[in-house]
Amino acid sequence: MPTYDYRCDRCENRFERVQKFSDSPVKTCPKCKGPVKRVVHATGIVFKGSGFYINDSRKAAGKSAESESAPKAESTPKASSTSKSESPKPIAVSEK
Repeated sequence: MPTYDYRCDRCENRFERVQKFSDSPVKTCPKCKGPVKRVVHATGIVFKGSGFYINDSRKAAGKSAESESAPKAESTPKASSTSKSESPKPIAVSEK
C-alpha cells in the first residue's frame, strides 16, 4: 500500500498515511482539525531492460538507406583505426 503525505492548510502540520488506492483521501488535520491537502512529490524513474537507448532499436546513422543506394567502390584494404566506443545515449523525455 502506498504512503501519502498530507499538509494542513491551517497549522502547516505535515503527516503521512498508509492507504489503499481505493481509500478516500484524508480531509482533516489530526492536530487542529483544519483542512488538509495531499502533497505531491516527484517520483524517480528507472529505465530497466533494452529499448531505452537510441542504439538499442535504430540502425547507426549513415548506414541505412545511404549505403544501399550509393555505388559500391572497389574494396581496398584500409588501415585499421582505433576509435573510442561511445556509451549509449539516453532518449530525451519531455514533460507535459
